[in-house]
Amino acid sequence: MAASDDHGSLTRAFSGFGVDEKAFVTILGKWHPEERQSFRKKSGEFFVEDERQFERWDDRHILQLRNEFLRLKDAIVLWTMHPWERDARLLKEALYKGPQYNVLIEIACTRSSEELLGARRAYHSLFDHSIEEDVASHIRTPEKKLLVALLSSYRYEGPKVSDEIAKLEAETISNVTKKGDNSLIEDDDIVRILSTRSKLHLVALYKHYKQITDNYLDEDIALGGNSHLKVTTQCLCTPPTYFSQVLDASLKYDVDEITKEAVTRIIVTRADADMKQIKEEYNKTFGVHLSDKIEDLANGNYRDFLLTLIARGD
Repeated sequence: MAASDDHGSLTRAFSGFGVDEKAFVTILGKWHPEERQSFRKKSGEFFVEDERQFERWDDRHILQLRNEFLRLKDAIVLWTMHPWERDARLLKEALYKGPQYNVLIEIACTRSSEELLGARRAYHSLFDHSIEEDVASHIRTPEKKLLVALLSSYRYEGPKVSDEIAKLEAETISNVTKKGDNSLIEDDDIVRILSTRSKLHLVALYKHYKQITDNYLDEDIALGGNSHLKVTTQCLCTPPTYFSQVLDASLKYDVDEITKEAVTRIIVTRADADMKQIKEEYNKTFGVHLSDKIEDLANGNYRDFLLTLIARGD
């Protein structure tokens, strides 16, 4: 292989999601000092040169590279955890790393009642607190009321839905959303309906809202900057839409580390749940197969592990 081809392969191996372990072994492990020096001089995105012509790693990229090496480890650790422990640890991290409201909402709204209850039990065992009390004491923004209600929920999961009540509550919410301001996230009716009603009931409400207003509930409820209400509505009523949008936003080279982490989180937690529907929605919305997108952006064993997980939905 020509030197320029080797340089290109290594540049790819150091970039994207995960690292290409094979390229490191077959190329970098065999290079002589002068070849490594040539790579440093030609790789300005990784190395910087001071006034003494000394090439050194860019500190920012060292941190990024550490994250990429850890990506496979993190995915495997999450995959082998009991789902309740996994969700409890994701909740804890989301609460103290940000906080990341969307992750708290995602777990509260896309798990079954038993799964959410199990995560709350695991949280007790792991951290000697309840997730509800930690959210209530840690969060000082208007989102607290909604988050505590969602995380405390134990929804009915049977098949019965009162279409009449769903229509009445759609009308109630349509009257509230006309205000279109930040107070929506603390509105008693919205918090009560979103945190207590069954998911089938909310899907029926979603349909009635469209018929009443000719608008989509998740779009109207986001007016006035209420993005967390939009996430809540999507996670409850159209989870494949939510997950496909988050994956697309995360599968980019130039996003921050917290955004990138969604790729592992979603694929690991949804592989045994609704991955087939997520892949179909992703292809429908973005015109590309999710597996092709991962094949294009991810590297090495991390890429192969993700592809293996998403294939479980076939």
